Amino acid sequence: MKKQRGFTLIEILVVITILAILGALIVPKIMDRPNDARVTAAKQDIGSVMQALKLYKLDNGRFPTTEQGLNALVQKPSSPPVPGNWKNGGYLEKLPKDPWGKDYIYLNPGLHGEIDVMSYGADGQAGGEGYDADLGSWML
Repeated sequence: MKKQRGFTLIEILVVITILAILGALIVPKIMDRPNDARVTAAKQDIGSVMQALKLYKLDNGRFPTTEQGLNALVQKPSSPPVPGNWKNGGYLEKLPKDPWGKDYIYLNPGLHGEIDVMSYGADGQAGGEGYDADLGSWML
């Protein structure tokens, strides 16, 4: 008679326990990666918008008003003060949305500087902590 070989219940339980411990250590780190990527993308977008706003000011002597908003980087504003030296083609190809699908907020004058460009983060509301915290040009 041939002796059957297999795994004992203890061996299987040890392997399952090791896998559970590894999963408990690795999964939380992997789960935060998309949120970290969104924060990084928002910071890069804000930096690009700030550069475009600086070019706008260099050409026109002033930043767009809050009412003209970031749209002034894509289309020539028709409301006063109308920029006299607005470049055809604009300063951005299109306005980015924040990584959570909302529009970036533009303030002139800003709360933290001459102008502010910001996102309210994952929750879409002012304030918050962690991934819900506001991200703004003053943080760059």
